[in-house]
Amino acid sequence: MATNIVSALGAGSGIDTASLVNSLVDAQKAPQQSRLDSKKTTLDAQVSAYGTLKSSLSEFQNLMTPLSNPDTFKARSVSLPTTDIVTANTLDANAQLGTYQLEVLEVAQGQSLVANQTFADKDAAAGVSGTLTIAQGEWTYASGNPSSFAENEALTALEIEVTATDSIQEIANKINADSSDVEASVLLVDGSYQLLISAPSGEENALRISGSDASLDFLNFNESNHGNVTETQQAKDASININGLNVKRPSNDIDDVIQGLSLTLNKASPGDKLSFSITEDKETAKTAVNNFIEGYNTLYKTLKGLTSTTTDSETNQTKRGELANDGTAKNLLSRMRSMISSSVPGVDSFNSLSNVGILTKLDGTLEIDTDDFDAAFKDNFADVAAIFSTTTSSTNSAVSVEVGSFGSRATAGTYQANITTAPSKGFVTGAGLTSTFPVDTSTGDYTFTVNVNGTESAALTLTGTYNSQEELRAGLQSLINNETTLKEAGQAIDVVIDGGEFKLQSRQYGANTKVEFTASGTDFTNATGLSTASVRLNGTDVSGTIAGEAAFGAGDVLLPKIDTAPYGLNLQVQEGASGSFSFTFSRGFAGEMSLLIDGFLSNTGVIKNREDSINNQLEDIKTDQTELDRKMAIMHERLTSQYVAMENILASFRTTSDSLTGLVDRLPFTAKSS
Repeated sequence: MATNIVSALGAGSGIDTASLVNSLVDAQKAPQQSRLDSKKTTLDAQVSAYGTLKSSLSEFQNLMTPLSNPDTFKARSVSLPTTDIVTANTLDANAQLGTYQLEVLEVAQGQSLVANQTFADKDAAAGVSGTLTIAQGEWTYASGNPSSFAENEALTALEIEVTATDSIQEIANKINADSSDVEASVLLVDGSYQLLISAPSGEENALRISGSDASLDFLNFNESNHGNVTETQQAKDASININGLNVKRPSNDIDDVIQGLSLTLNKASPGDKLSFSITEDKETAKTAVNNFIEGYNTLYKTLKGLTSTTTDSETNQTKRGELANDGTAKNLLSRMRSMISSSVPGVDSFNSLSNVGILTKLDGTLEIDTDDFDAAFKDNFADVAAIFSTTTSSTNSAVSVEVGSFGSRATAGTYQANITTAPSKGFVTGAGLTSTFPVDTSTGDYTFTVNVNGTESAALTLTGTYNSQEELRAGLQSLINNETTLKEAGQAIDVVIDGGEFKLQSRQYGANTKVEFTASGTDFTNATGLSTASVRLNGTDVSGTIAGEAAFGAGDVLLPKIDTAPYGLNLQVQEGASGSFSFTFSRGFAGEMSLLIDGFLSNTGVIKNREDSINNQLEDIKTDQTELDRKMAIMHERLTSQYVAMENILASFRTTSDSLTGLVDRLPFTAKSS
């Protein structure tokens, strides 16, 4: 039998060269791809683990907020009996503890004035015009009629411009459009309309109404003209008796008699004495501490699961946490455990969680020794508060310590300080009053301008009649403090009587504070003793040292030198303070723990740096993957070309084979088997 040489060499055997090339490329790529996939899986797991870690830290940090707040340990409860005489609205932290007996003698009410003149149509032109001036203050009555008026210096008089086309409804609308609490309304009484003007409650909020034109007489209610108006309700203060002490307030909402307790008086009930107590509410603090322990244990278990290697006792299989080889996460866990067992910085004694009965179990979680815990809250509650919350103190009663906006940079501890210059306010002092009282400003030059802390007022004029120096003092202060330019600039003064003379002083402290008169009329100077020549003195900034370094004084605030240990704290210094003293600052355990977590979670913290490193590695993997794919594509192309060339050679062999076969058959003397 004839033998085919090309077939013997395997040509045309039907090999799937495409599949063979893919297999060869896959075999070359597999180990490198496996390494990249394995590394990516590990890094992706770490990214997810850090997400879990940050979420757990944030949730735990939220529990530190109430625990670090001193008010949590100053919570109060009140045992007010059920009654319709008063309503307890709010009870603040640090409310004054004690037992009280309350009697409501009188409730506050606002003055109401009704114009006697009636109108058939509330929307028709009333035919009156001029300026309607409505001042607020306190009336003194004689035989039931208003006789003298002391203006409320804290309030600005309303000036309503009335035109001849205004109806009484439009007059009411103009009064209501003002930002004051004075209200006006139009009443329909027996088929006719009357104008009602009401003041807010309180004796010092009563109304004095004067019109610049005779047509407005129907609304006048002043010392000389009040017959056209009926006072339907007289202004009254609320009057209460608290533990035998009579107290009056302009409003029925009272929040400044018992510190921290806000009450609303509903009705007068003389003879009914309500007894109640304000006591410490320690349960609020206990709840905050218990929430911390529960939150810490949850966080600790999460961190342990992420950073440790565990073995299943039944299957004996080992499971590694996603961050088991991550030093950053392990360092966080270590530092938190160290803080749990350490004393609290800035607290001298009774300064660790163990003092409160909080103990660490063998597995690293926390538990409470109930007996020690309850005893600490019962006998050492103030010390418990100092362990957990922010505390500050000063040995100088004229200096208070505040945590400023850079408080996170302050180091807990005790520091020495010294006040060398106390803060003061700029002032001007009058001299030589020549006028006698009463002072009638209807004639004469009572104009002046005043500059307060660099802001100059518009021209001002004293108006009205003043029966005493006190009335003149109040009127002068009200006039200056209600001047538009000064109000918009936030500048105000206090007028006091010092040695029989007027003294005007800024309400701010500091070297830039001053009060001076830039213009003064002769009659104004005679009445007040104040003029452009009055003696004035600028204020001073506080100065001194903190922790042995020169401090920065601004007004009444003394700041530590930048980057010293107490930097971030502010000392609020009262006028007259002087000498050396010490002050302390402690962030408390909760504050220190929150600060630690802030450091880990910040945009420049170690967790962010670690995440950036992981993400960079993931980007490197993408680059390596692209390079591997490129190399494998080249290899695939090279092998494919080689096998195509081989197929071409084999095809050539096949053609040659066919030619040889025909040639042999035609050769002479070719022997054939029969």
